[in-house]
Amino acid sequence: MRPRITHRSLSADGLRTPPPEPGGDVAGWREQRLLRAGVEAGLAASIASDCAMDLHAMIELVERGCPPRLAARILAPFDHERNPC
Repeated sequence: MRPRITHRSLSADGLRTPPPEPGGDVAGWREQRLLRAGVEAGLAASIASDCAMDLHAMIELVERGCPPRLAARILAPFDHERNPC
């Protein structure tokens, strides 16, 4: 029997953060990833709770030097409808 492979994600600080378990706290996991990327707490909480926002694109923009608030505006959905996580 083959060993089960689990996927892990790297945070901005290079630490591995396991994805949430199925049915787990997705918003909390997303928030931790954003905080580690340097996004301030209030903005991180807002983005993390809205799954319409592309988390990976947000982190990539911030890591490339884009200010977090500008990155959030760039990635904000056009329809302004939230998709709760």
